[in-house]
Amino acid sequence: MHPHLRLAAILLPAALLAGCGGTLNRSVDSVHQPVVSRTDYVFDVQSSGQGLAEGERARLAGWLASLQAGYGDRLSVDDQPAYDPAARAVVAAEASRYGLLLADTAPITAGALTPGTVRVVLSRTIATVPSCPDYSRMAEPNYGAHTSSNFGCGINSNLAAMVAQPEDLVRGRRGADVTDLVTATKPIQALRERKVEAGAALPAAAAGGGNN
Repeated sequence: MHPHLRLAAILLPAALLAGCGGTLNRSVDSVHQPVVSRTDYVFDVQSSGQGLAEGERARLAGWLASLQAGYGDRLSVDDQPAYDPAARAVVAAEASRYGLLLADTAPITAGALTPGTVRVVLSRTIATVPSCPDYSRMAEPNYGAHTSSNFGCGINSNLAAMVAQPEDLVRGRRGADVTDLVTATKPIQALRERKVEAGAALPAAAAGGGNN
């Protein structure tokens, strides 16, 4: 056999296998789904028993600024077993500068608290689609009704980037038990108060016109 023909015979099966490889999806449900992960940042400050010790509030402010705290973050205080409401008030005041409220409970973190120490925990949740983009399969017609390997990457990546509270993708959010009449009736009120624009022509049937 000619050397070139022998080489082609070897490479052809490999090329066919390469075209069939990659992410295989036999349905219209995307295999690329948002993955939610949470990171807890811990910062210990000294308590004076009547608030934070001297200089600790400035350290806390610098820490929050370095993390660029903002909407979507969850801030909590772990001061057990010695509950210190004055220290909590100082942390709450710093959190308010970033539009945050203190959570009722703090997550479990590594390491025991030393006496006279207050632990501030900032929990940050993000959603990503780590497998996107995915061009592992060739973009060509197939006869198995398969979706492309990149199917769903666009919409799910946008969803992960735009959702305000990424943990809602995991647990969802329960609606209010009581209907707010102020907001619930706004669509109906807007429909009732709708007015025809000045100078707008009425339909011929409504105006009594039409050909006899």
